[in-house]
Amino acid sequence: LHCLSGCSGLLPKDEAVTVGDWDTYDDVQQTFDKIIPYQTSLDDLSKLNINPEINANISILNYSDVTTRFIPGLSIQDYKLDPGIKECILAKSNCKGFEINKKVIRRKRYGNFWADFLNFKRKTDIVGWSFNGIVLVNDGVVVYKLSSGQPVIHEKVEEKNPLGPLQSGGIATDVIRDELDF
Repeated sequence: LHCLSGCSGLLPKDEAVTVGDWDTYDDVQQTFDKIIPYQTSLDDLSKLNINPEINANISILNYSDVTTRFIPGLSIQDYKLDPGIKECILAKSNCKGFEINKKVIRRKRYGNFWADFLNFKRKTDIVGWSFNGIVLVNDGVVVYKLSSGQPVIHEKVEEKNPLGPLQSGGIATDVIRDELDF
C-alpha cells in the first residue's frame, strides 16, 4: 500500500550541469562584472578563473569567429561596431576571444508513478539557469565584453499517451495503426 501512495519518489530525475566554478547565475554575472575593458589583463582573467585551459566550457574564439559573430555578411566599414570589437577584428591574429557557456538544468518527474511508468502520462518539472559571455582580448588586454543568459528557467512539461506503453513506437504501435486504418 505504501508504494501505491508514495511511489512518486521512484520517478526519474536528471541534472545537466556545466562543470565550472559558478553555482548560480549571480555568481557568474558578478565575476563577469569585474572585467573592465581596457583595464583587465589576461592574468586578471585567469585570476577570475576565465581561462579555457583550466575552466571547462570556455571556448577560444579567433578573429574570424569574432567577425562572423559581430558582422555576418557585412564588411567592417559598413557596420557600426563597438570600438573594442573593431580593434579586435583589425588586429587579426593578435586578437582572441573567450566564450563562456555555463548552465544548470534539473529535470524531475512528478505525478502518478503508475501513469508515468506505463507511459500514459508523464509530468516533468524543469528548473535551472544559463549564462553566456564573450570577452575579446587584444595584445593581452580585454577590449570588449558582452553577456547574456537566462537567470531563471522554469518549465513544466506534460506528455499524454492514450495508448500508454503501446504508443511508444515499435511493432505493437504499427499493428494497432494497421488494425485501425491510420
